[in-house]
Amino acid sequence: MPLARLSCFWEYSIIMTNHWRRTAALFILMMVCGSALAQNYPQRPIRMVIGLPAGGSTDVMGRIVAARLAERVGQQVVVDNRPGASGIIGITLAVNAQPDGYTLIMAAGSWGTISTLYKLPFDLQKDLAPVAFVGTSPYVLVVQPKLPVQSVADLIAHAKANPGKLSYAGSTPGSLQRLAGELLKKTAGIDMLYVPYKGTGAVIPDLLGGRLDAAIDNVLVLAPFIRKGQLRGIGMTSTKRSVVFPELPTLAESGVPGFNAVGWFGLFTAAITPQPIIARLNAEVSALLQEPQTRDRLLAQGAEPRPGPPADLGKYLAREIAVWSKVIRDAGIKTE
Repeated sequence: MPLARLSCFWEYSIIMTNHWRRTAALFILMMVCGSALAQNYPQRPIRMVIGLPAGGSTDVMGRIVAARLAERVGQQVVVDNRPGASGIIGITLAVNAQPDGYTLIMAAGSWGTISTLYKLPFDLQKDLAPVAFVGTSPYVLVVQPKLPVQSVADLIAHAKANPGKLSYAGSTPGSLQRLAGELLKKTAGIDMLYVPYKGTGAVIPDLLGGRLDAAIDNVLVLAPFIRKGQLRGIGMTSTKRSVVFPELPTLAESGVPGFNAVGWFGLFTAAITPQPIIARLNAEVSALLQEPQTRDRLLAQGAEPRPGPPADLGKYLAREIAVWSKVIRDAGIKTE
């Protein structure tokens, strides 16, 4: 190894051992040594943290990307589910990880809400660095099959005739699933009972068993149950129809004007990670998303790949925080 690169690694390891968190010295060192560090990256397995339970849309997306990324970089990409506290446990782990590119975290749509709902021990936009936008995925409004409704209009009429009696799920207090339901209630002028769950995996059995009336969740997860007739899809939450269920109208088409709630996924890593490493990861993820086999696999599950530079992901996160913070404030939503 050249002397200059060896010196960089040695100084980097000292700082990482003694005081790796965001100091001016670390920042300067990484600016100087980033290229040297990136030349041999990755040399060991990469961890992909998912701050939500296994089986949900973020987990599904993360595992698809992890498997293909591992093949491209020649190292394992190990999925590490760390659910809890609306994803905050997993995010905290990623924020506090060494900024060396070996710990990634798959962002979920709920990242647009937690900054408003919780007092966080980190700043999403300052303590994490965007790596790659992965994709977007609309949500679908479903009802349990015994409910006597066939459309969004039917559901609204039924809810108005039975105020407070219909139940709907939200995977966590700050999730887009919950907020999308609140937005529907406000926009349509209906009253439905919110039932909190720890994750999508816990919601589905109650829907299938008729113990829960409705839910808004990612089409990525609900599509198999809709296709089998176990759940009834009645509307998409995006501004345009889904390629998965083109026959399903959007909520905006169904009498809920302006409704839009879209899930999204992206990879972040600890701030101050050397830019050459981020650039390498971005290039690999962008390339795998454009591979026909991977793209078709994602599209088949309702997720639209969205390759692009890290800046695109950073801008999208800022937009989501702005949009959903207003919804939260206007609806007076508080965490339980």
